[in-house]
Order: sequence, then C-alpha cells, then structure tokens
Amino acid sequence: MRFSIVNLGCKVNRVESDDVAAALISAGGSLARTSEADLVVVNTCTVTGEADKKARKAVRQALRANPSSTVVVTGCAAAIDAAAFTALDPRVRVVPKGALQQTLAPHAAPVALRVGEGFRTRVSVKIQDGCDHACTFCIVHVARGKATSRPFSEVRDEVAAYARAGAREVVLTGINLGSYRSEGRHLPDLLEALLADGEALPGGGPRLRVSSIEPQQVDRRLIELLARAEGRVCRHLHVPLQSGSTRVLGEMERTYTAPWFEHLIGRLRAEVPGIALSTDVIAGFPGETDDDFRETCRVVERLGFGRLHVFPYSKRAGTPAAMRVDQVPDEVKRSRAAELRLLSDELTQRDYDRRVGTRELALVEDGVAVTESYHEIPVPAGARRGDLVEVVMPPRGDARARMQA
Repeated sequence: MRFSIVNLGCKVNRVESDDVAAALISAGGSLARTSEADLVVVNTCTVTGEADKKARKAVRQALRANPSSTVVVTGCAAAIDAAAFTALDPRVRVVPKGALQQTLAPHAAPVALRVGEGFRTRVSVKIQDGCDHACTFCIVHVARGKATSRPFSEVRDEVAAYARAGAREVVLTGINLGSYRSEGRHLPDLLEALLADGEALPGGGPRLRVSSIEPQQVDRRLIELLARAEGRVCRHLHVPLQSGSTRVLGEMERTYTAPWFEHLIGRLRAEVPGIALSTDVIAGFPGETDDDFRETCRVVERLGFGRLHVFPYSKRAGTPAAMRVDQVPDEVKRSRAAELRLLSDELTQRDYDRRVGTRELALVEDGVAVTESYHEIPVPAGARRGDLVEVVMPPRGDARARMQA
C-alpha cells in the first residue's frame, strides 16, 4: 500500500504522524506523494480557529489530489468535530489517534522505529499526553483529555532502542511535558535514568533535549540537572511566556505573573551558564491594550530570548476568550505580530553573535547542523547526516541567524 501523511500542528503531532508512518512501513507500506497514494492520513490541529480552517483545507486538498484514495482524518480537530470532516466526502474516515495504528497497520511490528529515509535524525519520543489546565484561549485540554504519562520503563526501553539504531539526539515531548508522572517519578527522575542508561549504550547514549515546558514546571531539580549534565541534557529550554502583562496573563488563566516569570529566567541564566531560551508570545489577546503590548515587548527584550514563536490571537470556538466582546481588531493583531517577529529576528542574531567562537556539539541533519543552543549552522566538512560533532560557532557577518523551528 502506498501512503502519504499530512501533518499539521505541534511537535507532538509530528511524533504521532511519524509513528504511523513507521508502523505502515513495518507492515509493508511505502511512502508516496499524495497524488499517488492509496491512503492519505491527515493529522489535524485545533489550537486556534485558523488551525481548524487549515485542517479542513488540507482534507479538501487531499481529496482533490487523488480521486481514488481513502482519506483518514485524525488528530485534535477531528476529536472536537468529526462530523465536519465526514461531511466533506464519502471517502473521508475519521479515526481517533488511540485507534490509528491498530486500524491502519494491525500487523505492524510491536515497536516500529522512526529511523532511516523519510525520518528526521533528531528523534522525538512522546512521554506524555493531555493537559489538566484550561487556559482561556486553548481547547487542547478538551481535544486530548486529562494529562497521562507513559510508563517509566517503556520510555527508557524506547530511548535505548533508538540509541542502538544510531540516534544521537532524543527530544522528550508532550502536550504538558512537565506534568510527567510515572510510579511517583517525575521528569527529572526520567532524565537521570536516561543519562545512567546511556553509559551502557553506544557512544554513551544520545544527548537528550527537553521540548516545550511550562514555566511553573521548571523546578529546582531540573535546573540543577541542566547545570551539571555538561550538555548531555541540552542547555536549551522553550518556556512559553504568552504575555509580558500580568493583567493579561491573569485573563488567560496563566498561573504566574510577569515578575515571577522574569525571576525564573534570571535564575536559569545564573545557574546554567550559556543556556539558550526561546518562548511563545500571543499578540492581540482580547482586551490587550497598547500598554500591555509595550510591556510584552519590554519583557521579551529584557530577557534576551534567542527566538520568539509569535502567534496572532485567533478565536477558537468553545473557549472563554472567543466569547469576549473586547476582541482586538485584526489589523492591530497583525501589526503587533509583525513587530514581535522583527524583534525575534534581532534577538536571534544577538544570541548567535554571543556564541561566536564558543564550542558546541551539533547534530548533522539534511543540509544543516543543529547546535545544542538550537541554532542552525553549515554542515562541518566531512560530517555525515546523523553525526554529532563538536564545532566552533562560526561568525555570520550581517546574515540573519536562524534558530531551529
């Protein structure tokens, strides 16, 4: 069977899509273009109203690309409103994520590793799903349900399997990663165990990277581990801010203030020298004033993030924020988002320039190498895809530095 996968949304979706691809390949399938595939899987996102529109558009494009293919729709948007997709065409089937592999590849190998052609050299391992929080702009906690965690031993076995298959970097991912709990053990316990396991694995095991983590869950133990792991756990964190205005944070139902967040970032920089930090910012949340926005810009610049992921606020039906009457005009949201993106470019360049001449380990991917601090640099001479090599950060002159997306 020839298949194609269309992935939308977050990094967790990417892992789940790659898991399906690996299972289908294990069962004898082969990757193909959408126009040539017998089966097209569309893994949807529903984090914003705009994401919903993109999901429906992707399904319609898949239907047009091949009039004889079966289109399976899964993911968060399908979990919220399956009927919106089945109404598009009789060829559309909606399958929940939990049943996807059993439905599409019941005869796949028990563990199908995402390695080789078509997969990234940096392997992501999902250790957690769901969320117990309910930010007023978000519906993911409805689509994915309560927070759940994979068993401790199961994660260790999967990371070891990837190490034996040649993976040199493993990224731990989840919807609310810092809420990981298994048999009374938390994320720092898991990292400690994986580091210990690596001592008996080829090359000392893969280096580990923590994906996006909520600021409230960056605790003392995680900071201490980052400080003493000597890069075996990458000294890089993506910590969502969302707004630099404490008033707006309260209306988002974020459970911290802007000064508290600034204190956390200051502590990270003090205790983990050279740490790279990136963040999420929402532009134009309902009721956001010019003063609120200016404060966000000041906080972001003061904290010196290496990259901003900027999201113009998009109403998501079913969330408290979408029902507010003080929506910010679209042209204002676009203008604020554009200003934040320019600031992001400047901050990324500054962060890169501070690192010129320092040494980091970089993972060679397709056409670029990704450093511990998450910057892209040219592939070092003689290095091959999948290698983890020490580099001296090269100068870039006036060229814009880019952080890995």
